[in-house]
Amino acid sequence: MAGKPPASDPVQDAPRVSEPQHSAVGLPAITHALRVSQQQMGVKRTALTLLRVNQKDGFDCPGCAWPEGDKRHTAEFCENGAKAVAEEATLRRVTPDFFAAHPVADLASRSGYWLGQQGRLTHPMYLAEGADHYVPVPWERAFGIIAEEIAALDSADESVFYTSGRTSNEAAFLYQLFARELGTNNLPDCSNMCHESSGSALTETIGIGKGSVHLEDLYKADLIIVAGQNPGTNHPRMLSALEKAKNNGAKIITVNPLPEAGMERFKNPQTPHGMLKGTALTDLFLQIRLGGDQALFRLLNKLVLETEGAVDEEFVRAHTHGYEEFTEAARAADWDGTLAATGLEREEIEEALRLVLASKRTIVCWAMGLTQHKHAVPTIKEVVNFLLLRGNIGRPGAGVCPVRGHSNVQGDRTMGIFERPAPAFLDALEKEFGFAPPREHGLDVVRAIRALRDGQAKVFFAMGGNFVSATPDTHATEAAMRRARLTVHVSTKLNRSHVITGARALILPTLGRTERDRQESGEQFVTVEDSMGMVHASRGRLEPASPQLLSEPAIVARLARRVLGAASRTPWEEFEKDYATIRDRIARVVPGFEDFNARAARPGGFTLPHAPRDDRRFPTATGRANFTAAPVEYPALPEGRLLLQTLRSHDQYNTTIYGLDDRYRGIRNGRRVVLVHPDDARALGVADGAYTDLVSEWTDGSERRAPGFRVVHYPTARGCAAAYYPETNVLIPLDHTADTSNTPASKSVVIRLEIPRQDTPR
Repeated sequence: MAGKPPASDPVQDAPRVSEPQHSAVGLPAITHALRVSQQQMGVKRTALTLLRVNQKDGFDCPGCAWPEGDKRHTAEFCENGAKAVAEEATLRRVTPDFFAAHPVADLASRSGYWLGQQGRLTHPMYLAEGADHYVPVPWERAFGIIAEEIAALDSADESVFYTSGRTSNEAAFLYQLFARELGTNNLPDCSNMCHESSGSALTETIGIGKGSVHLEDLYKADLIIVAGQNPGTNHPRMLSALEKAKNNGAKIITVNPLPEAGMERFKNPQTPHGMLKGTALTDLFLQIRLGGDQALFRLLNKLVLETEGAVDEEFVRAHTHGYEEFTEAARAADWDGTLAATGLEREEIEEALRLVLASKRTIVCWAMGLTQHKHAVPTIKEVVNFLLLRGNIGRPGAGVCPVRGHSNVQGDRTMGIFERPAPAFLDALEKEFGFAPPREHGLDVVRAIRALRDGQAKVFFAMGGNFVSATPDTHATEAAMRRARLTVHVSTKLNRSHVITGARALILPTLGRTERDRQESGEQFVTVEDSMGMVHASRGRLEPASPQLLSEPAIVARLARRVLGAASRTPWEEFEKDYATIRDRIARVVPGFEDFNARAARPGGFTLPHAPRDDRRFPTATGRANFTAAPVEYPALPEGRLLLQTLRSHDQYNTTIYGLDDRYRGIRNGRRVVLVHPDDARALGVADGAYTDLVSEWTDGSERRAPGFRVVHYPTARGCAAAYYPETNVLIPLDHTADTSNTPASKSVVIRLEIPRQDTPR
C-alpha cells in the first residue's frame, strides 16, 4: 500500500553526517528505489510501471536523457529514474479540497520537498486577483482567462512561453508554432540554464550544437574524459556504459573538484559480479580547482603540439580552419599559470598526457561543471580544440559528448523551442503554415526575468518545469513573477512556482509520460530525442491520475484555438485528435524527420543526421571545423575566500527533491550544508559542524547571503566549496552569466563563510 505524504514540513537544518562512500549503486540503490516506489505507488503498481520504463514498447523515463541501447535489460532504469517515475505515477492526489485547506501564503511557506510530496494535480486551478486560495475552474474558462490577458497586451512580445525538458516533440512543436503565430519568439527554455554554453561553442566550432557520439562509440573508445559531471547521481545509467567501455579496454580520466562515488567504483546491480565487487571506473582522477578546465585543456593542447607525430596533420589540413592562430595561443601556455589555475600537480597532468597520446579514439563528456562558468563557452571551445588536434571528431569511438540532463531537452530545441531561431527554420514554418513568423530574436530565461521585472512582459506561461526554483537570483526572480498580470503553469505536481504568482494565476494539470493518452482518433504516442540524437516513441500505460487531465498537445491546441480564433489557418483541432498529423507537419519542417510517422513506429526509433559525425562535414561559417584561440580565463580566489559550486544531492533531480539525503556524500536529513576541505576550514577557523552564512561577493561591491548552512569537512579541491541548489540560487545575481550563452554562472562563485553572532537576528 502506498504511503501518505508528510503532514508537516520536516526539519531541514539538522543534517547527520558520516563518511562519504566510495562506490555507487549496488544493493542499497535497489533497496532505496523500491522503497520510494512502493511508498508512492504501492507494490503492484510499482512492478507494472517500472518494467515499462525505457522499453521499446513502453514509456521514456521522465528523468535524464541518457540513451538506451538496442538490447535492453528488463529493469532498464536507475535509482533516480525509479524515483522520477514513482513521483509521477504516485497514488497521492492534490485535489480542490487540498487547495481549499491551504491558502497560497501557507503553501509559499512550505519547502519544495513538502510541496512535491503531496502528489498529482487533478483539476485546473485558478487564483483570482486579490484572492488567497486557488479554486477549481473549468478548462474552457481557464483558456478564456489566458485569452483575456493576451488580448489586453500591447504586443505579443509582452508574453513569455517557457518550456521544460520533459515536453514531448509533438507538444513542443505545437507550442512554438502557437507562440510564433501569436507573433513572438519569446521561447526561453531550460537549455538556457544548462547546456546553452555547449550549443554556443559547438555551433561555432563544428557547426551543430549537439554531441557527435552514439552510445556505441563509448564502447569503442580508447580514452573517455568525464569533466565537470557526476554520472552516479545525475545520469546513473551512464555508469553501465562506462563499465562496458572499461571492459573493452578504455581508460577513463575524471576531472572534477569533488570525488564522486560512482566514478570511483560502480556496483552494477544487473550482474552478480557487479553487485559483489563492482568495477573501478577512474584510471586518473584530476581533482581540479573550480573554473580551471580551460587552462588544463589549453596546456594539454600545447603538449600535444610539442609531441612529434601527435597531431593528426591530415585531418587538420583537410577539415579545419584557424589552426595557425590557435597554435600560437596554445604554445604560450605555461606550467606555472596552469598549475595555479587548476590546483593540480605537474605529475598528474603529465600522466593525463600519456593517456591522451596512447589513445587513438578519445571522447570528452561534460555537463554543468563546464557549462555554468563565466568563461564556459571558451572552455568548451578548448575541449573541441583538444579533440580536433588528433582527429577525434567524425571517427568511431571519438567525439564530443555533452550529456544533457533532462529527458527531451534536446528534442525541444530541435522542434524549434529557441528564442533565436535559424532563418531556415522560420522559412520552413512560413511555407508550411502560411503565416509570417516573427524574425526578431526573443527572450531567453535571464532576459525574460528582466522583462517581467521591468514591466515589459506581463503574461508568463510555463510548459512544465519549476521556473522560480530553477532560476538564479531567487529574490529578483520572485519579485519579477509577482509583477506579471498572469502566470500559468502546465504541471503534473505542485511546486514552488505555483505559489509565487502574478496578479492572476492558473495551474493546468497534464498527463504524465506514464499515462495513457486517448484522443478522438484513438490511443496516442509521443516521441522524444535523447542526448545522442536518437528519436523514439513513448507510450504510457497507466490510467490518468484524474479524468480532468489534458495532454500537453491538447492543452496547446485548445489554447491556440481560443487565443488565435478563426483567423488561424492552422488545423489545431485536427492536431489534438491525432498526433500523427503533427508528425506529418514536423516531417516537412524539420530536417532529419522525413517519413517521421513510419520511422517513429519502428522499435527503438531512428537516428538524426549529424554532419560532423556522419561524414566529417562541418556546416560552419567557414565550411570547416574551427579552431579557436580565446584567452585563458579562470576565477581569482581572494585571501580568506572560497569558490562555491552549486550541485544536486543524490535525492534530487533538477529542482525536484525526492528526499533529504545525499547517501553517497554521507549526508542525511538535511540540505543546508556546505562542503569545505578540512584544511581550508581550519585556515578559516570554521569547525566541522559549525553553522555559517554563505555570503557571495561581487566586483561591484554588492553581497548576497544564504543563512544557516552546516559546515561539513569534505575532501573537495582546495580553495573550493560546494552546496545544493536551489537553496544557493539566492547567491547568484541575475546578471552573472556566461559570456555569449547568457547561461547563469552558478559555478566558481566567490564566497566567504560568516559565523553569525549569537545576538544577530536570523
